[in-house]
Amino acid sequence: MKIIAKLLQEKDHAGLQFIKYSLCGGVALAVDMLVFFLMAWLVFPALTDADPLVRIFGMDVQTITEGVRVRNFWFDSIVAFIFSNLTAYVLNVFFVFKSGKHGRHVELVLFYAVSLVSLLAGTFVGSLLITVFNVDTSYSYVAKAVSATLVNYAGRKFLIFHG
Repeated sequence: MKIIAKLLQEKDHAGLQFIKYSLCGGVALAVDMLVFFLMAWLVFPALTDADPLVRIFGMDVQTITEGVRVRNFWFDSIVAFIFSNLTAYVLNVFFVFKSGKHGRHVELVLFYAVSLVSLLAGTFVGSLLITVFNVDTSYSYVAKAVSATLVNYAGRKFLIFHG
């Protein structure tokens, strides 16, 4: 137990930091996915009959136009962003990065600002996949998540926290 506690508290070792960042990011991604897909299914419909999650879980979905699906993809992404980003912030402060480069309020604003840039870039990529290539929402979501991860790590490590 002491070894685990020490590993969780260690914030200077770059390799361990990236592993913890990835694990915390996995938790935040799970929150994002849960909120996004619940919203896409129940609140702002963005899933089609061909979507892999719909087929796997046998979900009933509304038939919607591509334009409505893209708009709702954005709405669902924004709502999921709020919840997953708060999760990521708390986990990053406790387990990954050293706070104190900025005051707590500035740090939180910068954290959301970097995440907003990654959300916009990733959601734009996902929207293009839907509109240009008619890609299913689930695959568009994966592209959004991958691009957001890359932008977030760099911004958080170098701009917000003590690397």
